[in-house]
Amino acid sequence: MAIRDLIDAQPDAVPGTAGFLTQMCRAAVGALSASGTGVSVFTADAVRGVCAASDPRSAQVEELQFVLGEGPCIDAYDTRRPVLVADLGDDAARWPMYAEAVRAAGVRAVFAFPLQIGAVRLGVLDVFRDTVGALSDDQFVDASTFADVTVAALLAAQESTDEAGDASEQGIGDAIEHRAEVFQAQGMVMVQIEGTISEAMTRMRAHAYAESRGLSEIARDVLAGRLSFDRDRL
Repeated sequence: MAIRDLIDAQPDAVPGTAGFLTQMCRAAVGALSASGTGVSVFTADAVRGVCAASDPRSAQVEELQFVLGEGPCIDAYDTRRPVLVADLGDDAARWPMYAEAVRAAGVRAVFAFPLQIGAVRLGVLDVFRDTVGALSDDQFVDASTFADVTVAALLAAQESTDEAGDASEQGIGDAIEHRAEVFQAQGMVMVQIEGTISEAMTRMRAHAYAESRGLSEIARDVLAGRLSFDRDRL
């Protein structure tokens, strides 16, 4: 069955690009013998976050890379090349915090495929497995195809929003908006700690990790005045 047919065959279809990408993630699980998949988007302002996942656990594992600031997804985006980790135990030193956290969640292998077209980078498609093992040649080709489908969907959503402001694409807009909240909160924390923008993000990530919460939750608390870092200088 063709990749697009696999996506269309997924049950409980949700309208809009976010719904399509969720279907795509679910289809990729079966095609790639995976336990889960996720799609993260990045913007020109370095705002980034999860916009689709095959299941709740995969969404949480995907978010961990942004909370901890390390992982195959970030490396794949930075290098513009797939990062293929058949055994996280062998690469624990490369991403010490990430490897420990996702292995605790049951993940044993991660394969990250950059979402790009020419010089334009949009994000990353991550494939998770609960067992150790490399992708076969056919699975690598299929994963690359899923990545291409994701790029096409994201570009189509952006074009639709730019040209018509289509409300059906609000799912992607929400994902970007949540990242914008993180960026705004980062600026507030920078002022609170009288430090740099990087130090502010490090402080927010450390708090999110310590509280076992998502980075976007921390950002909303900062913006609402429920959380301040000026009394917590580390």
